[in-house]
Amino acid sequence: AMKLMNEIESKVSGRVIRVLAENGQPVEYGQPLFLVEP
Repeated sequence: AMKLMNEIESKVSGRVIRVLAENGQPVEYGQPLFLVEP
């Protein structure tokens, strides 16, 4: 499988309090990746 890493931007600013996806784990469009505390 081909692995791609893309830079992403958040619509909100804040502090990342939890990472919801593991490194190397496939993700889907629209899937939450982080919990952010404003």
